[in-house]
Amino acid sequence: MRRVTLDGLADYARELLAACDANAAAFPVLSRVDLPGLGIDVFSDHGELATALAHGMATASPAEQGQRVRIFLAHPGIGSIPRPALWGEALFNPHMFAERLEAHGLHGNYFHDLHYWQFYDVERRLGVQLMLSADGCPPWEFGAPLRCFLHWEYAARGMRLTHAGTLGVGGRGVLLAGAGGAGKSGTVVSGLLAGLDSVGDDYVLMKLDGDRSMARPLFTTLKQDPAGFDRLGLGRWLPDPGPLNWQGKHQFRVRDVCPRGLADELDIVALLVPRISGAERSAITPVARKEALMALAPSGIAQMPGERESGFRFFGELTRRLPCYDLALGTRGDEIAETIAAFLDRGIP
Repeated sequence: MRRVTLDGLADYARELLAACDANAAAFPVLSRVDLPGLGIDVFSDHGELATALAHGMATASPAEQGQRVRIFLAHPGIGSIPRPALWGEALFNPHMFAERLEAHGLHGNYFHDLHYWQFYDVERRLGVQLMLSADGCPPWEFGAPLRCFLHWEYAARGMRLTHAGTLGVGGRGVLLAGAGGAGKSGTVVSGLLAGLDSVGDDYVLMKLDGDRSMARPLFTTLKQDPAGFDRLGLGRWLPDPGPLNWQGKHQFRVRDVCPRGLADELDIVALLVPRISGAERSAITPVARKEALMALAPSGIAQMPGERESGFRFFGELTRRLPCYDLALGTRGDEIAETIAAFLDRGIP
């Protein structure tokens, strides 16, 4: 079995990119993914990951797209695609891994447990995800497929995948940031059920455009743990929600509970840091920017390999621009949605 070290990492990346390029005709499935300003041709095999691509991605107008990106979701058995190599050093340092690739104009990611590699050449707009089988990826990929490739491509354009939820009214919206269990996803679902708009939960695309902070949709996935699923009455829309995902949560699509789907964009006017308060009614009060930054940046940077320094600069600028608030969540989803809608209707900030 081949082993790859830091010294041979860039050569290995280029070999895999060339192998996929040469075997493009052997891939059984070609999917077109159309996102804000970005068109992607995805070459893959049949399987759950291909299904996630077909149903879990937001859709942008073809007129918005620039040059198309090509991504290969490859595994042995497709043409002459090789088996994934093993990591050949005693320790794996993700920062050194990223730095070595970036020195050669490349980005990448490696997941030991599955011998799973991702490489991306920004200049050529060409990427490969090499797995042992068609669905041999980490379980979180099914909820946000192509996440790392989108991160690398959009970061090169000065934009950022942001780990946050969104809600809005009349084109103006708020960003909801916080660690897992803070109530972000339940707040987004509550807002959608109450008629508020959203450009997504979990990951959204942020762009700093002049003095505006714009959020655009990338994924259509929503998640709720069984308790939240029952509390929000989602069984009315999903009487048979299927098995729980890797986090022990129900995973479904926005249109399953909100037929109008996601908004095209939101002009973000505030950053809210939700927390479960136990109080009957919700309350929104100012919070220190440092606290808001710590709620927003760490997860977004830790979950996105590479581009760490640019990530901290981006999120630092975003929290500098936006007024930041604590959102103490009440016990009823409809009341939480009403509180956020009233906050936006008052013209705050």
